[in-house]
Amino acid sequence: MHLLRVQVPNFRALNQVDITFEKDFFPRIFPLGSQNGGGKSTLLQLIFTLLHCSTSAEREIFLQNLLHRFNPNQSSEKTILAIFDIWDGSKIHTIEFFAYQTIDAINSKINSKAYNEKLPISIPSKNNSFIRLPLEAMSKVIDEWERENLLVICNYSSTKNKLVEYKSLLCKIGNLSPHKARIFLDELSKKVFFASHITQDFLFMNGEYRKLFSEKKDDSEKNNCSNINSLKTKIPGFFTYDFLAIDLVKQLFIDARNKDRNAIKDGKESNYYEALLKQDINSILINKKINFSPDLNQITFKLDKQGEEVDLYPEDLSRGELKRLSIYIWLKHNDIKDAIVLMDEIEITLHPDWQYQIISDLEQWEPSNQYILATHSYDLCEALTPAHVKVIKLKLIKNQN
Repeated sequence: MHLLRVQVPNFRALNQVDITFEKDFFPRIFPLGSQNGGGKSTLLQLIFTLLHCSTSAEREIFLQNLLHRFNPNQSSEKTILAIFDIWDGSKIHTIEFFAYQTIDAINSKINSKAYNEKLPISIPSKNNSFIRLPLEAMSKVIDEWERENLLVICNYSSTKNKLVEYKSLLCKIGNLSPHKARIFLDELSKKVFFASHITQDFLFMNGEYRKLFSEKKDDSEKNNCSNINSLKTKIPGFFTYDFLAIDLVKQLFIDARNKDRNAIKDGKESNYYEALLKQDINSILINKKINFSPDLNQITFKLDKQGEEVDLYPEDLSRGELKRLSIYIWLKHNDIKDAIVLMDEIEITLHPDWQYQIISDLEQWEPSNQYILATHSYDLCEALTPAHVKVIKLKLIKNQN
C-alpha cells in the first residue's frame, strides 16, 4: 500500500492541505515538516485514525474522540473531512471521508417548536407519528446514502456534550458499493501504522487517556499502566517507541530459531537466527553485541571495552540505542511490510549522525514500506532529495466575522 495524496480542507490547525507522496520515489521515505504548531502530528493522527479505525466497532471510539467538536460548515449538508489516494499495487483508490449534517437537520426539525405544535395533544405510547416520522426519515436518508455508495462509519458529537451525537462520518471509495468499500478499508486498516512518543497529545484518545499520557511519570511507569496496554490492544497499529520490550526481543529470536529448526527438518539450510543476531541487531549497537542465555530467558549485552568484554543490561544502553532497537523490533515482530508507516518526531533522543542514518536504517529494515516522518530534523531531511521532503505550508484562515 502507498499513500499517494492526502487532502484536508479544514481540520483543527490544518487548512487547505494538499500533499503528494510520489510512488516512484526511492527510498519510499518522506519527511514531513511545518512550523511549530503547523499540524504535522495532527495530520499523521488524522490519516492513521481514519484509515486504521473505520471498519472496527471496537475502534469507533477513537474516531469519535478525534472528531469530537469537529463542526463543519452548517450551510452545507456534506462537508469533506479528508481525501486519500491509495495505490494498492495495481490501481489507485480515492477514499473520501465526509461529515454529514443530515442527522442534525432531522433532529433539529423534530425538536422545533413548529413541528411539535403539529403533534396531537394525546400521543399513544406506541406507533405515534412523533416516533414513526423520524424513523421513516432516517430510513430514507440511509437509502439515499447507499444509492450514492456512501459507507456509514460512525456518529460523533460536534458539541461539548459527548452524550449527544449530531454528525455522521461517511466514506466513499470511487464506485465501490458500501460492502466492497468496507472490505477494502478493512484490508487497508491492517497496513496502516502510527509510531510516536508517549508524551504526545493523542487526539484519538479521550480526556482520561490524554491525562494519563501527559502525567509526569517515567516511561516505564507509563508503559506498565494497564490502561495504556489496554489501549494498544484495541488499536494494534499504534506504537510508542519510548521503550524496549524485552519480551518482544526474546520472541523474535525464538521465532528465528524455530524457523531454522523447521527448515532443517525439511532438509533445507537456514540461518535466520545468525542473520538476525549478527547482521541486524548487532549492527544497531555501537561496540556492543547482544547475548542470550541458552534457554533464551535472559538478555545481556557485551561491550567491547579495549579488547575486554563487559556485561551490560538493557537499561545500560543509551536512549538512542534503545529507540533504534525498539523500532527495529516493532517492525520485525509485527511483520510490517508493504505498509503505510507514520512516525512522529523519530529524531528525538537520536544523535544528529543517527538522525541522518535512520533513513538508511528504515530502508534496510523493511524497504517495502512507505514511511512518512513528521520531523524538525535538518539532518534527517539531508539524507534524502529535496523532492522527498514535504511541507505543510501555513495558510491563514479567513475571518468569517
